[in-house]
Amino acid sequence: MPNSHIEKQNLRNLAIIAHVDHGKTTLVDAFMKQTHMFRENEEEMNQTRILDVGELEKEKGITINAKNISIKYKDVKINIIDTPGHADFGGEVERTLNMADSCLLLVDAKEGTMPQTKFVLKKALELGLKPVVLVNKVDKKLANVQKTISKIQDLFLNLATNEEQLDFKIFYGIAREGKIWETLPQGDLTIPNSTTGDLTPILDEIVNNLPSPKGDENKPFQMQITSVEYNEHLGRYLIGKISNGKISVNDPVILVSNKEDFEKKQGRVREIFVKEGMSWEKVESASTGEIIALTGIDSTDIGATLCSLDNPQPLPEIKMTPPSVRVKFSANTSPFVGKEGKFVTAKQLGQRLEQEKNLNISLNITNVGSNSYFVAGRGELQLAILVEQLRREGYEFELSKPEVILQEIDGVKCEPMEELSINAPEMYFSTITQEVNERGGKLIDIENNEGENTYTFNILTRNLIGLHRVLMTATKGTAVINSYIVDYVPHQEGNELFRKGAIISTETGTALAYALMTVQERGKLFIEGSTEVYEGMIIGINNHENDLEVNPCKARHKTNVRMSHAEVTEIALKAPIQLTIEYALSFINNDELIEVTPKNIRLRKKLLTDTQRTWAKRKNLTAYAKEHLEG
Repeated sequence: MPNSHIEKQNLRNLAIIAHVDHGKTTLVDAFMKQTHMFRENEEEMNQTRILDVGELEKEKGITINAKNISIKYKDVKINIIDTPGHADFGGEVERTLNMADSCLLLVDAKEGTMPQTKFVLKKALELGLKPVVLVNKVDKKLANVQKTISKIQDLFLNLATNEEQLDFKIFYGIAREGKIWETLPQGDLTIPNSTTGDLTPILDEIVNNLPSPKGDENKPFQMQITSVEYNEHLGRYLIGKISNGKISVNDPVILVSNKEDFEKKQGRVREIFVKEGMSWEKVESASTGEIIALTGIDSTDIGATLCSLDNPQPLPEIKMTPPSVRVKFSANTSPFVGKEGKFVTAKQLGQRLEQEKNLNISLNITNVGSNSYFVAGRGELQLAILVEQLRREGYEFELSKPEVILQEIDGVKCEPMEELSINAPEMYFSTITQEVNERGGKLIDIENNEGENTYTFNILTRNLIGLHRVLMTATKGTAVINSYIVDYVPHQEGNELFRKGAIISTETGTALAYALMTVQERGKLFIEGSTEVYEGMIIGINNHENDLEVNPCKARHKTNVRMSHAEVTEIALKAPIQLTIEYALSFINNDELIEVTPKNIRLRKKLLTDTQRTWAKRKNLTAYAKEHLEG
């Protein structure tokens, strides 16, 4: 078994950071292929997005979890960390940047700097990482390289923490073709494969000019845990970068933290692993600067520090941006409970959420009673991803309406304000501004780029929920929408966003196409014929403001008269609205729930019967009247 005693000067820890879909994962593919990580006959040579292994990552085309690999170039080992680009997974970026010493910032030559570009670069510069810039996708038809460089320079001027960070090198590339240049090639770059090149310029830059890890291998051992993986045979791997010292198999270590009430844990290192290519390779020992995984300490305390026993000094805690939106997860209480899920009890749901709490530092999960948990995250996408993961694992549960998390700042209750960026064809100008204005958004900038506009708004996070879906529909899927939190502003009680009433089933049974024909004249449906429904289930949206109660199970009255041919052919239902987690989260009101099972997403009223809802309304009105009279 080899030691991992790589001299620090032969080691580079590089984080690749960018806005979503600017080409990070594609660039990592090219790094792996061009440094001969795979043999020519291996299937990976013909794959794309090799690191996006999760089902949801492949389906949605985004990186959800940060991943690291290592490549070798000119006898230097380069640990490459591929970070998520979507703002909702900023927690992954914040914790994994702690393992890097330098960063490669990718910017799309057409889109330029975007909200998440600012977020990830700000975090990287705050940590003192040395930056290098790659203007990617220079082959796009509307690529404007000079304008993009100007925006990048402005961004650095605003975010740099010292003058050295303003001295960065710029490269140009087409990551999809695995080509990077120090100067922009001449000619028509929009013609595929019309230029020659490879990744040699950027690899030389990494090896020759980016820093090797800091730290002193003669000091006592220290390593901050930045992520945790689980193996059913070996237990938990604790992953991080060795900040100081060395570590060997069987060395005694202690886990410490600056957090209050933290319980120190002692143990011995059972096994040590380092990344070789995409896999973990077992070694006897490792030294300062290496990114390692080790077993022997059973912990999920991300941010805590593993130390040698003779100097148990914790490193500073990882700073995390607080979550902005939360949803209550509870055990399913619908009449269909247990029919479709494998794990249906509150205990099973609680155990799974406790597991997630230990592994996902960017989610804030708190128990609020025997059957319920609040799960707080950065946005509806991050929460929807968790919901979808639980569904696929066989869990059945229900969700409440998302609510924005208020922060107390100088004794004042404040709520998050986001910068919203929308890139869309010019023809949708009035549609976009009208939709955002209705939600209290304020237009702060418009930028035109050959028929496409980039709109920048400031908007409260609570008014942002559901807006993505509305704008994508309004722009026929052409809009690119992004946002990130820029500030906290004093909270003001505001009116709820207007929503039309729900169409509610009054019966339990099988919905019939005959009944739904009449119902669809009153609104839009979520269900089709032969769907199982229950009393209190929401089956559609009313055309009007009030809720509408209907019987979707009503059959045609039996007579001796045969149904006419015209009646038979007229039973043609319109296509129902497809219920997704994101849609459901943005649709429901406070008196409603989302029922989630492995097979279905259903909407329902919290109180299922009309009698219960009527009594609840009377109680509320009575309470309001008392309060009003006392006032």
